[in-house]
Amino acid sequence: MGRKGLCSFNVTHKETDLFIQAQEDISSQISDWVVQARTAIEAYAQDHPGFLESYTPLPRDPLAPPPVDSMLKAGLIAGTGPMAAVAGAIAQFVCQKASSILSGEIIVENGGDTCFRLLGPFTAAIWAGRSPFTGKIGIRFETNTKFFSICTSSGTVGHSRSFGTADAVTILAEDAALADAVATAVGNTIRSRKDVGLAAEKLSSFPGITGGVIIKADQIAAWGNLELVPL
Repeated sequence: MGRKGLCSFNVTHKETDLFIQAQEDISSQISDWVVQARTAIEAYAQDHPGFLESYTPLPRDPLAPPPVDSMLKAGLIAGTGPMAAVAGAIAQFVCQKASSILSGEIIVENGGDTCFRLLGPFTAAIWAGRSPFTGKIGIRFETNTKFFSICTSSGTVGHSRSFGTADAVTILAEDAALADAVATAVGNTIRSRKDVGLAAEKLSSFPGITGGVIIKADQIAAWGNLELVPL
């Protein structure tokens, strides 16, 4: 990522590896928020057996801490277990915390799941492994002063668990946990190139999703309120 006027830094803790762009280096504060989010998730999982392992939605819990509540809510909408939303939930938690002390732009990327607040136009490129579309197309955004998210799931790139073989399922939503979970859910349905079109149509069934792009080999489909641009 290259955003003019912002400084870049990384924050890592256990499996969480964040790439941040902000108007100033606040890595110390972000490290504290990452630990806070992970501690909340780990403590909840310890008290609720099956939380980490479930591939199906779990019920909302009025006593769940914010990151866990986001994961439970996203899982219910997407039809996935709560851990399908963990990367997006942490990115969103950190982005909201950072935005409470910074007035400028902030980008928080967590393993392909990104939450941001930007004040001017930008284009996000899509990485889809060996697909011929990799590095060739992007999603164009105009000024956005509120939180927004881009989350990507892949069955061919990265270490995240997917039951499908999509090269990239990129989902746009205000809620990063929801975008993360829906990307996983849709990615799980892609077995071959013929599944791409139907999977894109399925996106309309998820409330809260702005749009999405699905790539499998040389097939691509998009749905929703988004602008694809050549790179």
